[in-house]
Amino acid sequence: MRPIIFALLLSLIWPNMAFSDDQDTIRGVISSQIEAFKQDDAKGAYAFAAPVIQQLFPDEDIFISMVKKGYPQVYRPKTYQFGTLEPMDNAMAQTVILTDAEGRQWRALYTLERQSDGQWKISGCRILKSDITS
Repeated sequence: MRPIIFALLLSLIWPNMAFSDDQDTIRGVISSQIEAFKQDDAKGAYAFAAPVIQQLFPDEDIFISMVKKGYPQVYRPKTYQFGTLEPMDNAMAQTVILTDAEGRQWRALYTLERQSDGQWKISGCRILKSDITS
């Protein structure tokens, strides 16, 4: 009877452990890309973009120029903190709360896809004005 109970408990715990590992990895990918932006490391930031993004922006300089112009909150956040991580169809969605240089808060919804080699890559980022006040 005890092996059955152990197997049942393990089946309940195992998915949460895997989710936690993915969460840490996903947050690391996003943090690493943000830090690359802060250092003006176009090549480094581009490396975290999924193939779908790299097809839209086939060069790291074009990519970082787009981020500078269209996503200044991501390019130069004063601070950022992670919110919820939720599974999507074949992807994960990570909420990040960003504070820009003027102290305004924004909510970014990052989508990430697991690549065939097991790595998580950023496949999108949507910015919304946050209802959070500082």
